[in-house]
Amino acid sequence: MSRYAVLGAGSWGTTFAKVLADAGTEVTLWARRQEVADAITTDHVNPEYLPDIKLPSALRATHDARVALDGVTAVVLAIPAQRLREHLADWADELPRGATVVSLAKGVEMGSLKRMSEVIADAGRVSPDRIAVLSGPNLAGEIAAEQPTATVVACSDHDRAVAVQHDCSTGYFKPYTNVDVIGCELGGACKNVIALACGMASGQGYGDNTTASLITRGLAEISRLTVALGGQAMTLAGLAGMGDLVATCSSPLSRNRRFGESLGRGMTVAEAEQANHGQVAEGVKSCEAIGELARTHGVDTPIVDAVRRVCAGTVSARDVGDELINRERKPE
Repeated sequence: MSRYAVLGAGSWGTTFAKVLADAGTEVTLWARRQEVADAITTDHVNPEYLPDIKLPSALRATHDARVALDGVTAVVLAIPAQRLREHLADWADELPRGATVVSLAKGVEMGSLKRMSEVIADAGRVSPDRIAVLSGPNLAGEIAAEQPTATVVACSDHDRAVAVQHDCSTGYFKPYTNVDVIGCELGGACKNVIALACGMASGQGYGDNTTASLITRGLAEISRLTVALGGQAMTLAGLAGMGDLVATCSSPLSRNRRFGESLGRGMTVAEAEQANHGQVAEGVKSCEAIGELARTHGVDTPIVDAVRRVCAGTVSARDVGDELINRERKPE
């Protein structure tokens, strides 16, 4: 029987642990704080991130990562992208040999420009064929409320992807499999940056035509980068690309879109962080690394570059909007 440890009790980590439990998979959730672990185990609720969601009684939580990892067949990493390496430094020796490692993190590491699966392979000393990534239109609040959605489990070892697919399949959560780890990861990372751009446009009062244009042109940027890094363009036409883009760029539940709206209204990153309850959207942290990755591979990403400059404070959202609108168009 499969046994999972989910490391990270934020909204998405807790939600995915719920999905696993609802699928009949044995799962233990690691929480950074003891009181959160106790609330999940005893009261079946995560009071900080999902206060209105009743969690399965079979779901257990712990503050001790070694307890969570003991004897498991799969480890799910639900840690923010820019903090994944530091946590893996603590956990690498505890990861069970042969266990599948599933990444929920979406981003590109600053400095190294590595995708999350590459960070896991490096810092966690895990062979790439054991690493799976999960990506798709996965807004945690809706999934926790058991609203139907689909996702992609990507792994170079197709049998591992199928095993994870089986372990997290429920009546409301439908996983598909893929072997294109690069495409799925870049789709998940870059969509956060495009969502910031869509939020900026909304914050300036622009409507659905503008959002649709940014989504479509953003998809073209992501596809070019994916192909340049060895991924498959067709992956981006599916759940891990267009599906995730539509959800993250359009939904008021999207942290990146909300953060972008604040920037579009003229706030600085620090002011937007304060307006968003002290949370910085993942795209703000990843846009510099994604832009540098694109430049390294000679890929033109004007939307990513515009967001990067706004987040760096060197230009306003309105100024880069005018630049994008008046930019000279080149044939594909």
